[in-house]
Amino acid sequence: MFRSRSKEEQSAKVAAKVTADEPQQPRHPEAPKGRPTPKRSEASSQRRSLAKTPASGKDAAKRQREARRADMARQREALANGDERYLPVRDKGPVRRFVRDFVDSRYSFAEFFLPLAVAILVLSMINRGTFQQYVLLLWMVVILLIVINSVITAVTLRKALKQRFPDEPTRGAVPYALMRTLQMRRLRLPKPKVKRGEKP
Repeated sequence: MFRSRSKEEQSAKVAAKVTADEPQQPRHPEAPKGRPTPKRSEASSQRRSLAKTPASGKDAAKRQREARRADMARQREALANGDERYLPVRDKGPVRRFVRDFVDSRYSFAEFFLPLAVAILVLSMINRGTFQQYVLLLWMVVILLIVINSVITAVTLRKALKQRFPDEPTRGAVPYALMRTLQMRRLRLPKPKVKRGEKP
């Protein structure tokens, strides 16, 4: 009763040390476990997440490849049928859709670039006198017409974008349109949704 405070503290420290040195007894099944029992839905979701976790690096890489392959398949299907949910980022949005419709609704000399380039390449193999000069002149005319067509398309598209989307960012829309004009209509992806002459 009259023991000093320091002696009481020392005895408490000794008792704590003794209890720490003693081996811990296994918890009795009926004793409280100190945490709430998880709900059945939580336990099942944890089991499913553990089952989905890959066991090794090879499994993880395999799953990543399969997921990437599935995404690419969805993108190809979306490019073919125009489903914007799975389109690549560069083709998504109302601005890009308007640009595609703007290009697809017009005749463009640039879309014949590929067949004309093949024809000129075949003609350049014919070596008869001044024929090569005519082939070179034809090639220069084709390039000049494509440049003129591209300038006209860029100017008219910028005006249309300012009128249709005054408050939205349209960066990259014009190069996107010019690249589409260089593709033949049948080979364009996403597939054209408007007919020639139809207002976008």
